[in-house]
Amino acid sequence: MAYIERAITPVLKARAAASKCLLITGARQVGKSTLVKHIFSEYHRANFDDRLTRLQAREEPKLFFMNNPRPLFIDEVQKESSVLEEIKLIVDDSDERGAFILSGSQKLELMKGMSESLAGRVSVSELCGLSMREIHEISFNKHFIPTDEYLTERERNIKPYTNLWETIHRGSYPELYDTQRDWQDYYASYVSTYLERDINEIISTDSLTFTKFLTAAAARTGEMLNYANIANDVGVSEPTIKSWISVLERTGIVYILQPYSAGVLTRAIKTPKLYFRDTGLACYLTKWVSADALKNSAVAGNMFETFMVSEILKSYSNEGKDYRFNVFYYRGKDKKVSAENEIDLIIEENGVLYPVEIKMSGNPKASMGAANPVLDKIPDKKRGMGVILCLVDKKTYLRDNLLALPIEYV
Repeated sequence: MAYIERAITPVLKARAAASKCLLITGARQVGKSTLVKHIFSEYHRANFDDRLTRLQAREEPKLFFMNNPRPLFIDEVQKESSVLEEIKLIVDDSDERGAFILSGSQKLELMKGMSESLAGRVSVSELCGLSMREIHEISFNKHFIPTDEYLTERERNIKPYTNLWETIHRGSYPELYDTQRDWQDYYASYVSTYLERDINEIISTDSLTFTKFLTAAAARTGEMLNYANIANDVGVSEPTIKSWISVLERTGIVYILQPYSAGVLTRAIKTPKLYFRDTGLACYLTKWVSADALKNSAVAGNMFETFMVSEILKSYSNEGKDYRFNVFYYRGKDKKVSAENEIDLIIEENGVLYPVEIKMSGNPKASMGAANPVLDKIPDKKRGMGVILCLVDKKTYLRDNLLALPIEYV
């Protein structure tokens, strides 16, 4: 399979040169090991998926580091986090930069280990699945924000996103962009590997029940997170579902989008939304076996929204930025109307709130941004340009502060 150049590469090179340790997190099979081997080929490698390697690191750490000299790349490091204490001793005794590159697919567990052992010594980056920019070989690498400056610069690098629904259905794992790889077989193997290697080490349940849970969660991508509803479908308790959702989040399978919280928005709903990070996996779990069937289905809107939210998050990660404190959504009732208002995404930057609607439509209307004025109530914040991300073929102003934007601008 030909290597696809990853947008985050310059960020990782710069951080490795400036930090004693570099940590790369991301879901299983997003390409962490391949990326490190490609751009840091001079590093020695150890993989903690291998039990014997883990055993030596745990029981004889000094011998492990003698057999695996620096610079060293350790893959799936969260599986033997005791090694972090030894790494701390090594880096504290040296001014060497880029001594260790660590990677793993259980982000929050890794972060716990890092905060305890390597605080101030490690630079953390997230690798996601392939973005549309990477698939279409677009070098532009700034996070999506609908300012005049961003839009002008992005326009210089626009390419049409052909075969959109084939891409949504296929998903973003790099191996699927080898034309010889069968989609059904890949995701069957992925789910099996995920259950066997990750889930069994975190929770104790039978694989059939957890697969049922995965399917129930995938069926709700793009929706508000209702633990009780999922619990009823799966036949387990609500606290169990909360615990399992947390597992999906920290292993990079889902993203939990938080509601925008401001004291003046007293009628805002506080429930987060659930998004799968990979639409191909969501399609596999919910048994949409072709792009055409998906495109014409009742879930097409939710899957399109899931895809675009994921693309926006990737634009942050690939630039080396943390999106968690910049991207939210809003849903609430205005006193003047009985229906609920919703803003799919609110992107906050430099005290400005940018409302973004995601619509699977080629005929956007100004009414799609009707909820945007609710942001004017928030003190000390300004409302920026509103955007309808949709299937139009050119940038179109619907109002002076509302823009219909082709998805290629993300």
